[in-house]
Amino acid sequence: MAKKVFAWSPIRKLMKDNGAEMVARDAVDALIDYLEKLAKHMTRKALEMTRHAGRKKLTIEDMDMAIGLTE
Repeated sequence: MAKKVFAWSPIRKLMKDNGAEMVARDAVDALIDYLEKLAKHMTRKALEMTRHAGRKKLTIEDMDMAIGLTE
């Protein structure tokens, strides 16, 4: 199993802070897996914006466009 990028405790705390009184370990692991896949996908989309603009540095504007915050 690959090492996780997101730490387990902060994700569990986030879930509890949003109303989940008790959180199973596999539920936290499932959310972490989802967040890691989403982060990879969004980074690839933002990198397309970076390369299209002829730059090497990925910027917040690239992330905003990839996420869909700008039009």
